[in-house]
Amino acid sequence: MPGFELFGEKEKSQVQQVLDTGVLMRYGFDGMRNGQWKAVELEQALAKKMMVKHAQLVSSGTAALTVALASAGVGAGDEVIMPTFTFVASFESILAIGAVPILVDVDDTLTLDPAAVEEAITSNTKVIMPVHMCGSMADLGALKSICEKHGLLLLEDACQAIGGSYDGKPLGSYGDLGCFSFDYVKTITCGEGGALITNNDAFKLHADHFSDHGHDHIGTNRGAESHPILGYNYRISELNAAVGCAQIKRLDEFLTIQEKHYTLIKTILAPIEGITFRRVPHGGVENYSFLNFYMPTTELAKKAHQALTNAGLDACFYWYDNNWHYYKKWEHLAHTKSLGKLPQDVLNQLPDYTKADFSKSDVWVGRNISCLIKLSWTEEQVKERADKMKDVLTGLLS
Repeated sequence: MPGFELFGEKEKSQVQQVLDTGVLMRYGFDGMRNGQWKAVELEQALAKKMMVKHAQLVSSGTAALTVALASAGVGAGDEVIMPTFTFVASFESILAIGAVPILVDVDDTLTLDPAAVEEAITSNTKVIMPVHMCGSMADLGALKSICEKHGLLLLEDACQAIGGSYDGKPLGSYGDLGCFSFDYVKTITCGEGGALITNNDAFKLHADHFSDHGHDHIGTNRGAESHPILGYNYRISELNAAVGCAQIKRLDEFLTIQEKHYTLIKTILAPIEGITFRRVPHGGVENYSFLNFYMPTTELAKKAHQALTNAGLDACFYWYDNNWHYYKKWEHLAHTKSLGKLPQDVLNQLPDYTKADFSKSDVWVGRNISCLIKLSWTEEQVKERADKMKDVLTGLLS
């Protein structure tokens, strides 16, 4: 991770096919295309790879979440349960449709704690949205049972976890809807882009309309299309989709490399006394994009992160102090700072996150070090890196 590390002739060829037609928009201009429909091609390939009926490409992972929620009928006053550890896009997408983000604790999976989810459910809850951070998943079986018990939707934010699986199903396909990001730093990339997947025919139809100003896409004359619903512009371009057409064919190649690098580093670190690793739920398979381990204390984790950085070991993250990925630095959410005014109903319903107690999350995220697994490393570089990490961590824990 990320896929741009191995850009090559396959990506160039796909992009050139679009440039040769001169049609960069995914809709219309049929006569100029010479049969090139890259967005459609990528949607079909993604649906097949994820073993679902439908895929809808959009302009980003954030757009995918927004479109997925709207397509499922989620909106004003509805509550969406999400984790304290995620990217800001998770709550941005919820607020964008007038719904209310309800943050709950994570557990040792670094994703939603099912017990915390159960406690947070109210009469307004509509969706449980686990976020498969850093390539691994929540206890999806437990969350699905909760959804079935309370009549809720399960929306998987798999933006960081394409290629992983749970109970034999690709991540993103286990719930009612799943979302992916194909931005520049994801396992496979379009440069910018995203997608939602589903087996629900109505959700797919709504997503197709909503993501393109409400167009119904019936017939070949775009000017004569109807607008059955209000929508917005979340379209992907043919250029971005073309890159994805090449990258999705390389997904298995990338996953194999990631697993090899991940396994070598973990094997070298595992004997260090005091280090434990993130729990992967039974039946789950990571996509191996990050290796996550726990130090005995938050203080030691902070020292470890600094020591690893000082040793020249880049790509080791300490999310606890990260501006984008952990609730502690989401001042704009806690203090509801927005350029536009949030609806008063949302403000009234939103918990006071300045006083929230997420100490259970702090126990896990505060002790976690997250190491990105790069595709471009050679085996020698991985071994050298792992040995250096071992020396640094052993020194701290001895």
